[in-house]
Amino acid sequence: MLTDYHLHLRPDDADTPAERFFSAENVDRYLAAAAAAGIEELGVSEHVYRFRQALDLWRHPLWVENAHDDLDAYCEFVRGTPLRLGIECDFIPGAKAKTAALLESRDFDYVVGSVHFIGEGDAAVDHTGWDVWEGSEDPEEIWRRYFEALADCARSGLFDILAHPDLVKVWGRDRPAPAGDLRRFYEPAVEAIAESGIAVELSTAGLRKPVGELYPALGFAELCVEAGAPFALSSDAHLPEQVGFEYDRAVEFLDAIGVGEICVFEQRRRSLAPLGSRVG
Repeated sequence: MLTDYHLHLRPDDADTPAERFFSAENVDRYLAAAAAAGIEELGVSEHVYRFRQALDLWRHPLWVENAHDDLDAYCEFVRGTPLRLGIECDFIPGAKAKTAALLESRDFDYVVGSVHFIGEGDAAVDHTGWDVWEGSEDPEEIWRRYFEALADCARSGLFDILAHPDLVKVWGRDRPAPAGDLRRFYEPAVEAIAESGIAVELSTAGLRKPVGELYPALGFAELCVEAGAPFALSSDAHLPEQVGFEYDRAVEFLDAIGVGEICVFEQRRRSLAPLGSRVG
């Protein structure tokens, strides 16, 4: 079986209103792309900050700028399609109870937890408008803060899937990287992953980014396998043509590290299915 659970029905660009992209026609385009790639189960997980209700969790300026939609209308729309219903929700320190209330009051099939912003400020590891790398930030410190936040995200118990788990590398050579063995960053996060039982996302999105790699890196993924972590498979598509992007490489990667099953979700319940092969 192949799945694609972490995808978005609309791009992150400006002028992408919900009514244009939350449509039967657009869903059909995604379903057709999934069928062509041999993907049997497709789910949508829009960014939580697109919804007005998310402002109860955090009022970051990016969220305030983008929080135009109604979360319940989104859930109702997706439930009228063949798609699994998910959401990508940032881990916000100090907002665990509010996040739990927002998520538990909707009938999601799964929740994708992600870390984009780190530390006490507004800075992000993957957004040029809020770039944590501006100034003289030390890569050792940025990577340490990112993976500490990732561990907290995993331990929170709020989420079913841990999204793009080494997103901090997204810029590749365009940003400085720590020297030496990166396992010193991975290991605390893997400990939290093992304790929580959260699924680790194998995402092909990094292949479309400057880093040009899958998330997570091989060394990180191998530690996850050693810890007994289950894996979910996603492309983080923002366009129909990105559905199942480079899944042949993803399947080969998982096979090489000894992963023969992937996670399947329904009503926040997880099961495992044999890993399939990409069509074409």
